[in-house]
This record gives sequence, C-alpha cells and structure tokens, in this order.
Amino acid sequence: MLDHDGDTHLYVQIAEFIRERIQRGDLLPGHPIPSEAAIQSEFGVARTTARRAFHMLREEGLIYTVQGEGTFVGSPDASPREPRTTPMYRKIAEDLAGRIRGGELLPRRAVPSETALVQQYEVARETARKAIALLREQGWVYTVPQRGTFVSPEEHWPAS
Repeated sequence: MLDHDGDTHLYVQIAEFIRERIQRGDLLPGHPIPSEAAIQSEFGVARTTARRAFHMLREEGLIYTVQGEGTFVGSPDASPREPRTTPMYRKIAEDLAGRIRGGELLPRRAVPSETALVQQYEVARETARKAIALLREQGWVYTVPQRGTFVSPEEHWPAS
C-alpha cells in the first residue's frame, strides 16, 4: 500500500490515496473523511503523518475541518455537511453508560483506556478524554491517579 522505501514522503502518499477516494466519488462533498486515528490505523503511521496529509489536502481546498465535529470533503461554504445531532464524545459516554447499566462493565472494575476508546471509536484522544470526563461528572466512573478509571459503585450512578 505505502512505499516506505521510496522517494515520496508517507504523508504525501496518504494524501494521494484520500484525493483518489474523493475523485472516485467514494467520499462525497460534505461527508466526513476518516479520522486521524482511522488513518493511523489503516496505514500504520504516526498521528503527525496523518495530520500532515490532512494539512496538505486542506491547503488544496479538498477538505475542511470543523473544530469538535471532524474533517469533511469540499470547502465549508460550498458543501453543506451532514448535520451531527450529538457530539461524538457524548455518544461514547452514552454507549459506556449503557454498558455499565447493562452489566457489561462492573462496579469497581476498569473502564476501557483512552487508547482503547480511540481505537474502538476511531476518534481523537481528546474526544475520548471528554467522554470519560462527562461520565466522571455524571457519577458513572471515578479515576484513581496512577491506576486508571473505574466504574462507580451502583449507589453513585445517576438516576436514569
């Protein structure tokens, strides 16, 4: 897929793959493109490499980024993006709260790590952090420094 030994930087190669997907119509104007985390996973590269590819495509006007929502095909004024009703961090928090209520995640046991959430939901680390922070604020979880984040005892859960 990527030519690691060639004369072309990896981020340039990744930008070319995304550019081809846009030109083929696999990625339509206004629709989200894969996240940095998804690009990292797909191509086995560092986050900075994915960011450089995105930067290159933004400079060309092929994609644009909306803070807190994602990166989309086209330019912000020419392509209306698909509306997102609920921010991703809230969706992750709702999913984890549902897993706690359903007994999949047990009291006083660890919740998935930030790294696991980043990989599972294909989001940025900050999005995973916000989801955990929201759960902590609501009383679903608590964090022990140097140990991790754990499911709160049932008596601390918010009333549903």
